[in-house]
Amino acid sequence: MTGTFASFNTALSAIRHQRTVMDTASTNIANVDTPGYVRRRAEAASLGGATEVAMWSRDTSAGHGVVTAGITRMSEPLLDARSRREHGRSAYLDTRLEVLKRVESGTGEPGDDGVAAAMSEFNKAWQDLENHPQVGGASREQVLAVGQGLADAIRAQATNITSEQSDQRGRMIDLVTEVNATAKDLAAVNQRLAQAASFGLADNDLQDQRDVLALRLSELTGGVTTPRSDGGLDVTVGGEPLVSGLTANQLTITGGIAADGSADGNPLTFAVAGNAVTPGSFGGEVGAVGELLTTSLPGLLGQLDAVAKTLADAVNAQHAAGYDANGVAGTPFFSYDPAVGAASSLQVAITDPKLIAASSIASPTGNEQGSNAGKLGELVGAKEAYGRLINGLATEISSATRLSTTQNLLTSQVDGSREALTGVNFDEETVNLVAAQRAYEAAARVMSTMDDVLDTLINRMAI
Repeated sequence: MTGTFASFNTALSAIRHQRTVMDTASTNIANVDTPGYVRRRAEAASLGGATEVAMWSRDTSAGHGVVTAGITRMSEPLLDARSRREHGRSAYLDTRLEVLKRVESGTGEPGDDGVAAAMSEFNKAWQDLENHPQVGGASREQVLAVGQGLADAIRAQATNITSEQSDQRGRMIDLVTEVNATAKDLAAVNQRLAQAASFGLADNDLQDQRDVLALRLSELTGGVTTPRSDGGLDVTVGGEPLVSGLTANQLTITGGIAADGSADGNPLTFAVAGNAVTPGSFGGEVGAVGELLTTSLPGLLGQLDAVAKTLADAVNAQHAAGYDANGVAGTPFFSYDPAVGAASSLQVAITDPKLIAASSIASPTGNEQGSNAGKLGELVGAKEAYGRLINGLATEISSATRLSTTQNLLTSQVDGSREALTGVNFDEETVNLVAAQRAYEAAARVMSTMDDVLDTLINRMAI
């Protein structure tokens, strides 16, 4: 449209657009602390002259102003995908490291309350008995007390590991519940995005929700996320679709963990929509807990069982080679139940100090002799096995710490790059507000000027 009044429409379009710019900047500032919010930018498009050839008319206008082409969500799909992947890896490493550190703290090593200190006390008690083998002496009572203390220390470590296993089984159940709830929410957002796309509605807020849910699924499962043409996201785990468009499939635990959180005696297995998925297919928190339940914690408990068995068998064998205060061959000093686990069931089997086979002479007259007691204090095999266990755990934690630290640095870099694009910057928004304000004032000034022009034309030129 051309003519005098067209200038009013041009100024009006500028006023409308700059108001939209100010509203957008205001919304960005208002949502600076909103989780998952991605800043917006109002896009301007020029309303130019006619673009079609006309036979009987000419378009002599300089343009028809400006129009808001849309509100752009300042995001980069590549950075979003990278952020989800790195967060999944960080969640896996951090979860695993957290549990291993807690197990290490439960060993009490190095310290005065750990198994190593108890072994040293056990060795000293036998040496004291060797020097003071008299029946009725305190040395015999001391051996029983210190032996029970050693058994208690080993059982305490076994209990610590089994308790951690129980906690992680309960945690796995909670994680699977959260995975299914998050997947269901993402499928619902996918549906609303598809509807918004078909009706041409604004979907920036829906895309924010979509990205928050997809990021959480990545942290939980390490799943692979694939964009959809309708704006949604699909998520697969181990090649199985967890979220596919409007459909959210159920992740279930099919073996290894009973409904009450107890171990059912089977290997840990999963299924998505009825299709089997191995624990190794997961990343994120589910993958870390699965690795702990299937590898790390059972391995530690197995090594501790080996330490307890080595200790008990060596002491029992040497004890059987000696003779008690009655001149009778020694009975087993330690007892354990192999079905339960040597570390979890280790006990001192002797309650009567006279039954300690401290002598190497098969006669009651030799019960004051303690040469066998000195040999009983030599726990070289058990000490070495326990040292390997503790050193191995320390090495594993050190490696996990390095990996977690490196991964967190990488994740922070990716998040920083993403935040630079998507985050709200007060200085930038303030500049946008001031610029829009000045443009709004200038457009209003154009309208005021055109009003003066028309006033001159209408009210003064006719005089």
